[in-house]
Amino acid sequence: MREDFNQIVKKIAVSDIRQFDNEVSQVPGMVKLTLGEPDFNTPEHVKQAAIKAIEDNQSHYTPNPGIPALREAAAAYYNEKFNWHYQAENVITTVGATEGIAAALQAIVNPDDVVIIPTPIFPIYIPDTLLNHGQVVFIDTSSDGFVLTPERLEATIKAQGDKVVKALVLNYPNNPTGVTYNHEELAGLAKVIAKYQLWVVSDEVYAELSYSEPHESLANFIPEQVIVVNGLSKSHAMTGWRVGFLLAPKTVTDEIIKSHQYMVTAPVTLVQYAALEAMTNGKEDSQVMAKQYVERRNYLIESLEPLGFEMARPDGAFYLFAKIPASCPQDSWTFVRELAKTQKLALIPGISFGAGGEGYVRISYAASMENLHKAVERLTAFVQAH
Repeated sequence: MREDFNQIVKKIAVSDIRQFDNEVSQVPGMVKLTLGEPDFNTPEHVKQAAIKAIEDNQSHYTPNPGIPALREAAAAYYNEKFNWHYQAENVITTVGATEGIAAALQAIVNPDDVVIIPTPIFPIYIPDTLLNHGQVVFIDTSSDGFVLTPERLEATIKAQGDKVVKALVLNYPNNPTGVTYNHEELAGLAKVIAKYQLWVVSDEVYAELSYSEPHESLANFIPEQVIVVNGLSKSHAMTGWRVGFLLAPKTVTDEIIKSHQYMVTAPVTLVQYAALEAMTNGKEDSQVMAKQYVERRNYLIESLEPLGFEMARPDGAFYLFAKIPASCPQDSWTFVRELAKTQKLALIPGISFGAGGEGYVRISYAASMENLHKAVERLTAFVQAH
């Protein structure tokens, strides 16, 4: 058997989150609060736009960064939502936020460049950095309420000595913690980022699912250094459509479009027309879902705190990052495997999200209230058994 593969690829494993989800999906009666996927259907008007695109024979190549009308609509949509100032030339339509992240990192990372990644965080950014021969440096934020502080960021940069610290990855509202950043926290980070001239790959795909305060972006502070990644998977329940957006200064998008082009050529044409409908006539679609997410979040917090679970500051996305009660197994993999085996309830272990995640579990409340009631019953039985 041949072994002469790319050695970086050889060292990268398939996501253990996906592996565990596949494993528990085979068990009849399993309640899964695992994947970050809305349980809502794509809005009907968006689906009809896709059907019309097929009927209109919209089946040919589009420009690499997407159809002009969609890029214009995406710029207008996000400008209105978040007080940005982008134009169509600042937008690349990507195959989900996932491809946007990969294309951005490929365009900015040179061999041995350092990319700083605060944890816990969804792990996708790590292999994307390594595949571009960059070095990952982690900052465990668990002692700071899962928020990256300016002091920790600057200390980490200084600790790299002569290495080129190229970029910072931020994801907020955060997966897995649900924690987001307020104006003061972002302003403090922006000063450090500007001082050291870092790029920021800012994954804001959960931006429309911010609850206590409107979402604010680092792009409002240091737009020339920020590459914003967003998309319709979470806001419009379009995970399977694979449509995202990358927004940055034109000098940046001019470079990223090269890596984007050679990865995917362009997004699926009919999907772009569905996205155009979402961007123009679906501006409030996310809020219908957000109201239900808040109700679900509040129900879970009220139900789980009496069981001994402590939650991070869950103010966005649709996750709770819950500290395992002291009476239960503290190894998060042991906890979730025993829970799945004895109670048929599947959660994701905190260790899957990096340093600071051990001793926690991620609970997705992108699930029906019926399933959340079942989950609470099963968690209660599990905790009481210990």
